[in-house]
Amino acid sequence: MFRLARCRAIRPCRSFHTTRYLNALRPFLLADIGEGIKECEVIQWFVEPGAKIEEFDPICEVQSDKASVEITSRFDGVIKKLYYEPGQMAHVGKPLVDIDVNDDSAAAAQEQEVPVEEATKPAKSATEEKIESVAEQAEFKPKSSEETVAAHQNGTTLATLATPAVRRICRELNIDIASVKGTGKDGRVMKEDVLNFSKAAEAPVSSEPAPSAQPTPSAAPPSAEEKIMPLTPIQKQMFKTMTNSLSIPHFLYTDEVNMDRLIQLRKAINDDLKAQGGPVAKVSFMPFFIKALSLSLNKYPILNSRVTFQDGKPMLLHRPVHNIGIAMDTPQGLIVPNIKDVASKSLIEVAGELQRLQQLGAQGKLGPADLKGGTITLSNIGNVGGAYVAPVIVDSEVAIVGLGKSKVLPRYDEEMNVVPQTILNTSWSGDHRVVDGMTMARMVDQWKRYVEHPEKMLVQLR
Repeated sequence: MFRLARCRAIRPCRSFHTTRYLNALRPFLLADIGEGIKECEVIQWFVEPGAKIEEFDPICEVQSDKASVEITSRFDGVIKKLYYEPGQMAHVGKPLVDIDVNDDSAAAAQEQEVPVEEATKPAKSATEEKIESVAEQAEFKPKSSEETVAAHQNGTTLATLATPAVRRICRELNIDIASVKGTGKDGRVMKEDVLNFSKAAEAPVSSEPAPSAQPTPSAAPPSAEEKIMPLTPIQKQMFKTMTNSLSIPHFLYTDEVNMDRLIQLRKAINDDLKAQGGPVAKVSFMPFFIKALSLSLNKYPILNSRVTFQDGKPMLLHRPVHNIGIAMDTPQGLIVPNIKDVASKSLIEVAGELQRLQQLGAQGKLGPADLKGGTITLSNIGNVGGAYVAPVIVDSEVAIVGLGKSKVLPRYDEEMNVVPQTILNTSWSGDHRVVDGMTMARMVDQWKRYVEHPEKMLVQLR
């Protein structure tokens, strides 16, 4: 007792801080972006371990089955670990990176000092607290084509600016994209840069003039070797979707449409837009086709439905909103975004939305919201050519229409005179499990009347 009392008498009273460190190692998860997508390919990283980031800073770019998106941070902190290399598949719900999160608000907190004698429990360790189950979701946004990637303190650039299509060409040619000098804006690597780099690499290099060639027997050219290439993410999605679609019993219905009156109306509308101005510079034929399709669906709603199952029994899900999908050929492949609620939009609004989707599709920046929720699809191959086509139905729909190339052909008028008419060939596929041929024929005839007599369609427009 005496020795204990003596120690207390001569030892100064010490204290410790009860404020624990607020740093936490947070696994940053790949969020579910819908449409049944379970994995995404990591295209490029914008960060490396040890890099400091702030909220909304870009972390990486990923390519899903349908679109290229950029993932941004939800925290301020320091990158501790990257879970994937570029080209690997990241799984939904699994960590992408570990972020050492630093809550700066903790710096303002007053530290409390408590005498050792008054402490009732030991202080927590000053090491970082690791949080095991943090389900913070990644924020997705379309990747900006104008955005540059900042170089880190070591002077190296982690990501080379290029579209997924250009990166795919580099993989096919076995070229390191970092070694290609980009000629696009902000150093972006273009397709031509990769092809020129490939040609330069294949060209022989000689430091002195080659001696005159001696005549030699001509050798047979080497035969080209077969090469197995992996499917792109969009091709994988198309493979899966079309495989499911082939389980649907299709039937095909074709008809032709006289475009003469619609051509005159479109010209008048575009002349007025040019003179008066408007949200779009001009209107193509597609907005008329789309609005005519929506008006026809009001009379034949079964073609806007989908087949579903409840307790193993087939059912029809009737959908009152017309989200009309538009098949587009893009540098990334075939994609089908859709215009939401066409019935509530004016002709000019449909034209503006179509223009927006086309621009984003060409840039590979369509988001998941633009790609999901379609109820019927319209595919226009007329820009390339062809008359009739057998379009394949998406498994979440029951009908699709394919439009061919319009041509001026001889036809009889009402007085049985042969006259030139602009003819558009159309092809319609229906799910024969729920749609019969007569319903499709009436639907097409209604759509045809709206296109051939657009004044009737204008009366119905909202």
